[in-house]
Amino acid sequence: MDAAEDLETLGEQLYSLIYPKHKENAGKLTGMLLELPGPVLNQMVQDKATLTAGVEKALQALQLAQEHSKGTCKDDDDVSGSSDSLGEQLFEMVDVYNTGHSHKITGMLLEQHKEAVLNLLSDPKLLEEQVNFALKTLKELNMEGTDISDTSDADDTERLGEKIFSLVEEMDPLHANDITGMLLEMDPAALQQLLSDHTLLEVAVQKAQAALDTQNQTLST
Repeated sequence: MDAAEDLETLGEQLYSLIYPKHKENAGKLTGMLLELPGPVLNQMVQDKATLTAGVEKALQALQLAQEHSKGTCKDDDDVSGSSDSLGEQLFEMVDVYNTGHSHKITGMLLEQHKEAVLNLLSDPKLLEEQVNFALKTLKELNMEGTDISDTSDADDTERLGEKIFSLVEEMDPLHANDITGMLLEMDPAALQQLLSDHTLLEVAVQKAQAALDTQNQTLST
């Protein structure tokens, strides 16, 4: 119950933040964002830049869905030419749900007939159901693996740390170690979000840099 109440409170906070700029789509955008992990939602409520980045991704997905619902009656030739672009559009929409498995889930959905994929692009509710089903399937497959243990969690964190370090090093080689250490204090779900969204990563790195600057100034005075 508590979790449901927390989600409801977060939903109300997000809606009130989104509504002033996106009156028409505030409800839909809030609903899409509420599919994200709790720590990411908390971050969005507290940090304007994180919220803006999330809203922009959700808006792109909505626009794609609207375009496809208008364009599904076009000639099949229009669409058949580019299964690549279909895949890209589907990935953009799947990525909004921030499951941490966007590539795998997109691949699974693309195994369906083209008409079914087009239906997913034009029906966000249907897409959400398919994403949840694919995510459940992936989790079940992982549960059957033999390497699910505490050590695999440690390995996952280590792998996450390595990936984040390599990205942070490109932005700030001088402080890459310190910044990566600060970022690794975040929840794994939030870290996955940073890895899948370069804009969010940049925002997080800038915040860490600012914190380091403040720390250094305090030490030097």
